Amino acid sequence: MKRLTIIGSTGSVGKNTLNVVEHLDGRFDVVGLAVGSNVEELARQVATFNPRAVAIADASRVDSFVEACRQIHTPCPEILEGDEGVRLLAGAPDSDVVVSAAVGAAGLAPTYAALQAGKRVALANKEAMVIAGELLRKTAAAAGGLLLPVDSEHNAIDQCLRSGNRSEVRKLILTASGGPFRATPAEKFPEITPEEALNHPTWKMGRRITIDSATLINKGFEVIEARWFFDIQADAIEVVVHPQSVVHSMVEFVDGSIVAQLGTADMRMPIQYALTYPERLASAVGSLDWSTVKPLEFSLPDRDKFPSIGMAYQALETGGTAPAVLNAADEIAVGAFLDRKISFADVPRVIRDTLAAHDPGPADSVEAVLEADGWARRYATVAAGA
Repeated sequence: MKRLTIIGSTGSVGKNTLNVVEHLDGRFDVVGLAVGSNVEELARQVATFNPRAVAIADASRVDSFVEACRQIHTPCPEILEGDEGVRLLAGAPDSDVVVSAAVGAAGLAPTYAALQAGKRVALANKEAMVIAGELLRKTAAAAGGLLLPVDSEHNAIDQCLRSGNRSEVRKLILTASGGPFRATPAEKFPEITPEEALNHPTWKMGRRITIDSATLINKGFEVIEARWFFDIQADAIEVVVHPQSVVHSMVEFVDGSIVAQLGTADMRMPIQYALTYPERLASAVGSLDWSTVKPLEFSLPDRDKFPSIGMAYQALETGGTAPAVLNAADEIAVGAFLDRKISFADVPRVIRDTLAAHDPGPADSVEAVLEADGWARRYATVAAGA
């Protein structure tokens, strides 16, 4: 039985991970759970999974957690407080596998701590790999840790890569649904409301990632992730729009063969693959119903209409702290759009202006990355007039 810690256990990925654990009864012992502030849900998880310790990033919520446990008559485990508590839990010696599913740059420190401790990390925290992918990759290699992707696209590529040797790979192909505005003329973008942008055609996700899918910058982030997950240059990573979201990504080999991973749009599948790798076990996810699958369409994204993809390639080429600035500027711009302070069309402008003003340095430590992240948030806030 493997000992499991989940960072971000009350979010969508965290809950799905616990669902997988229940399905794989007897395979995993949940020893640690970490959350931001949702202590009521954490208390319910503690009652079900009986972890040895929990971490609560918002220390002001600790008393509420204790009371929530009392209300449902479940004993409180050891409690670690604040961001430092989350980091300590991620690196604690009594776990073998860490699912890193915290949201935003806050996920970097616990992911780094887990890799420093030589753990297997199932990474769902996209931002950590975007802002510090090279640092995390080097840390894993030095400490004997293992990074496995949970994002459906990178998880799909990881599966496809088992069809050949890395030296035989010509190209990685990331698929994108295209979001809700794939067919919307660019001149209509200033009129798009937050409600319209939050109506994703395929996936049910958090607010920020849903807007990122609408602007397609999420695919740019995934290009950066793929660069570091698979140690492949940016010019060998391509984005293809595939509205049906049946093909989760593909790998093209040097002989022209293309291997694709297909499946239902259910995050439990990539989570289970990352947890049990290199084994494949029966899952609770249903098979594709070929009688209902629509014709599969593929096209290249319109980079003029969706300029954020190009900005991601630019940040990757610049290197250093530029991807951290890209990510932070996007988070601020998305927040300003959701608060109706800027238009949908202004989101890429804020990102572009922030990247242009940044003087990139080396991303050789967590501190350097977070310093760039903080600078970008302050600059983008001004650029957005927020």
